Amino acid sequence: MTTQTIIYLILIGVASGVLSGFVGVGGGIIIVPALIYFIGMGQHEAQGTSLFVLLLPVGIFAVMNYAKSNEMNWKYGAIIAVTFLLGAYIGSKLSLKMSPSLVKLIFGILMLLVSFKLIISGYNHLQNE
Repeated sequence: MTTQTIIYLILIGVASGVLSGFVGVGGGIIIVPALIYFIGMGQHEAQGTSLFVLLLPVGIFAVMNYAKSNEMNWKYGAIIAVTFLLGAYIGSKLSLKMSPSLVKLIFGILMLLVSFKLIISGYNHLQNE
């Protein structure tokens, strides 16, 4: 592992951590594309690495801050977390049966659609303030 790779990994970690704490994203939206374009990983390897990161208690401090501010719904989160396990298992099996190029295309389209929806929603709310 080169020094440049280590620096990239540190920057990916800090950027995804900040964005995760700030707006609740980081894994798929930041880590996966960064590993592909800056580190040169394939789609499946980047997804697996991102999921590995999420296995660790990376969000514990952000969760603590949101919990202290009473800005977290524990019941909803618990239901999502439990069903996320099943969904992640099914999704990973499905992804690994597809070509990495097709997975990358689907991922890009999903990010584009979500981005467009968020931009429009944010713009509309700013106009109403």
